[in-house]
Amino acid sequence: MKTLIKLLIKKRLKISFAESCTGGLLASSITSISGASKVFNLGLVTYSNQAKIKVLKVNRNIIKKYGAVSHECCSAMVKNLSKISKASINVSITGIAGPKGGTKEKPVGLVYIGVKKGNKIQVNKCLFKGKNRSLIQKATVRKALNLILRAAK
Repeated sequence: MKTLIKLLIKKRLKISFAESCTGGLLASSITSISGASKVFNLGLVTYSNQAKIKVLKVNRNIIKKYGAVSHECCSAMVKNLSKISKASINVSITGIAGPKGGTKEKPVGLVYIGVKKGNKIQVNKCLFKGKNRSLIQKATVRKALNLILRAAK
């Protein structure tokens, strides 16, 4: 984590997050490190569909057609976050942390992580095993931090 913050400071990159299923855990993991204020710009927890629509301006038809846990929603979240935050690297997270809420098509542990740097957007589909909510959230944060590290290099 300290390595990531040092790299972001060195490259003069700012980061912002829009989190759903991690409930602010990603922002918390960054802000727990000294020096984070130099790189961390904004963290939004858009947990409900309403928040995704109202705050992040995700088109309600995207959520209606594909669901909040989808490539399309994650992509819209990160695109719109970048307009709000003006950060160099923006990250969006949406998924099903469980233990309930999963379906056959969208099981518990299905998470989408969107990373936008410049005009490049990458949406990663992850399937974390196990039904433990806390472990799924922590695994999502670890994966997101690795993706940020890769984007920052």
